Amino acid sequence: MGVLSGVRVLEFEAIGPAPFGGMLLADMGADVLRVDRPVAAGDLGPKISGKHKNLTGRGRRSITLDLKKRESAEAALELMSKADIVIEGFRPGTMERLGIGPDAAFACNPRLVYGRMTGWGQTGPLADRAGHDLNYIALSGVLSGIGRAGESPVPPLNLVGDYGGGGMLLALGVVAALFNVQRGGKGQVVDAAMIEGAAQLGTTMWGLIASGNWREARESNLLDGGTPWYDSYRTRDGHYMAVGAVEARFYAELLEKLGLADAELPKQHDREGWPVLRERFAAVFAERTREEWCRVFDGSDACVAPVLGFSEAPGHPQHRARESFVEFDGVVQPAPAPRFSQTPSVIARPAPQRGEGGYAALREWGFGEAGVEGLRGRGVGFGG
Repeated sequence: MGVLSGVRVLEFEAIGPAPFGGMLLADMGADVLRVDRPVAAGDLGPKISGKHKNLTGRGRRSITLDLKKRESAEAALELMSKADIVIEGFRPGTMERLGIGPDAAFACNPRLVYGRMTGWGQTGPLADRAGHDLNYIALSGVLSGIGRAGESPVPPLNLVGDYGGGGMLLALGVVAALFNVQRGGKGQVVDAAMIEGAAQLGTTMWGLIASGNWREARESNLLDGGTPWYDSYRTRDGHYMAVGAVEARFYAELLEKLGLADAELPKQHDREGWPVLRERFAAVFAERTREEWCRVFDGSDACVAPVLGFSEAPGHPQHRARESFVEFDGVVQPAPAPRFSQTPSVIARPAPQRGEGGYAALREWGFGEAGVEGLRGRGVGFGG
């Protein structure tokens, strides 16, 4: 019943951003059928197995297919003929060498949206190079602004490249292209590159740089920890409180809650006085525990929040009230987002084992018994 109910997505097994994009589509109701390798590949990074480790694989069903075999191309194209969207995350040219690139796919399904997820993009001098999230955001310019002054840039997990600049960009792109198809347009390739998605996430900074309002040295600007009123402070018990009191009225309330409203302090935007402000804030925050500070700032507009760990976040009253996290199949995990008032998103099923649910999916995709057996004869594996 999700907003994408009835949309068929054929996803080729990958790691990182492509599965995350597929998860977003599945959460919104799309019928995502993943084409897995017959056995787990040995070069997919750290060993990840079981429902507790593969949350981005949720919502799918699976078939298996060895794409290196000659007869696999015919089977894959037959599957593409039934799909609305294809998602793949191979290096540029791989799908073409396998005989299932966009030209072959469009020949059997002109309305197909062909989503391609890479780090560097399908073209350019780095297109064939290996890389990971950190490499892509490094070249996008974004990594240079994350971290403390005088220290190495800090990897922001893999959120900026893989997921924000990758999977989300891919999901937006294929849905937009499908919308165009449904308005009478043609099928097309969606070339989603993490290097470009990460750069887009930094669009505001390019505007600030152009206007002279952003210094490229780390920790010297409003949003990079350069200001004492947009940073995190250690509490007495070793936890942290995040402060984001940007506007003057919020900053005034911050000072009041810290007991510094009448103190002789530099002005908020006096850059030369920022070290003094930071020292005072740090000293005051260190006087109480995180829980004590939560009580102090409870109900205030000082823009102060506790820095919660992954295991702590689901228990916060805001998350509990909105059911932002759910326990599904025994695993606490983020609930589908965003919210739709008429067609709510749900987690349809946990991540499948290889081939799990494949037979039922093929029948629902319009393959009769003979068609299913024909796919089996060309190497497609599946369970009930």
